[in-house]
Amino acid sequence: MGVLEGVRVLDFGRYIAGPYCAALLAEHGAEVIRIEKLQGSEDRYQAPVAKSGEGALFLQMNRNKLAMTLDPMLPEGQEVVRKLVATADVVVANLPPQTLLEMKLDYASLAAVKPDIILTTVTAYGRGGPYSDRVGFDGIGQVMSGAVYMTGTEDQPYRAQVPWVDFGTALHCAFGTMAALMERKMSGKGQWVEGALLATAVTFSNALLIEQAVIAPNRVPTGNRGQTAAPVDLFRTKDGWILAQVIGEPLYRRWAKLMGEAHWLDDPRFRDDISRGDNGAVISERMGRWCAERTTADALEMLAKARIPSGPVLKPQQTLEDPHINAMGFFQTMDFPGAPKPAPIAKVPVWLSQTPGAIKRRAPTLGEHTEAILKSLGYDEGAIADLRSKRVI
Repeated sequence: MGVLEGVRVLDFGRYIAGPYCAALLAEHGAEVIRIEKLQGSEDRYQAPVAKSGEGALFLQMNRNKLAMTLDPMLPEGQEVVRKLVATADVVVANLPPQTLLEMKLDYASLAAVKPDIILTTVTAYGRGGPYSDRVGFDGIGQVMSGAVYMTGTEDQPYRAQVPWVDFGTALHCAFGTMAALMERKMSGKGQWVEGALLATAVTFSNALLIEQAVIAPNRVPTGNRGQTAAPVDLFRTKDGWILAQVIGEPLYRRWAKLMGEAHWLDDPRFRDDISRGDNGAVISERMGRWCAERTTADALEMLAKARIPSGPVLKPQQTLEDPHINAMGFFQTMDFPGAPKPAPIAKVPVWLSQTPGAIKRRAPTLGEHTEAILKSLGYDEGAIADLRSKRVI
């Protein structure tokens, strides 16, 4: 039994920040109902992998959830929302503030129905600033945090393909929601939990920003090469690429010995991490020559024996085939209607010894549980048929 058994979550989220927050709650036992447009929300169909159009992201974000369709803008739809909220503990919605108001999902409207409700919302910029009314995706946080500028070169910055701002915001919101549930157990009161993509992005980039504010080094991008320690870089081998990260004096001593450069231990250019970062081009060039003489497997084996952090640069297919990833069982394969093969869904990436989370069901098809949910709210078959004829569901 999960620690959130008995907690009901209404998920009005889209894409990642809201839905992944709700998925994390579901993995630990919460009953999560995903509520979406009659034709299916746009995030259902990104990067399609099933004949009906469901995409890879949707399969990941919405495992363990029930699903219903609903139009909350219609009066009958808002009545369904009120009945759902009366049975719920948490509402998750990463929607613009005006949309929340129109759908009666703002905190005041929800608390009027269920005084101890917890509302968890995500916006791009947060409330109270000049950009607060703007909409945005993960990339907005990336580019405004300094992270994109510091990746790549001055002529060509690079955005990360993996949406780390969205996922980080989902994690923060899940943590905030759990804290709010704990507080409610003590006080009996609900509250509003807010996350913002830009807040997550500047938090993850905070050390870079602290350094700039305090000593103003005005750093410029150096591609994959780190700037505050060395070697920290990607290196080409005979048959691929690897990453090595040498941070701290013990690691540097082992690295210098492995390279046959023991005299560099007394070189003032490399006296500490920041000095090595300042002279990182010299150090990366030396390791680059070492890697170029070896296969990826040989280089990684020698670095592992020297206890120097390193890893291969894998293509997605190689990640799926990696022996350690498979031995650890990081993925759970799940069938989905219309998908040509089972999908490898990443399992809960944190392990609790007594109450571990689990994936118990695949992502739902469109409106798969609408009738069952409505019947649990007291709607009979005639009332459900009437809602369907009016395009409320």
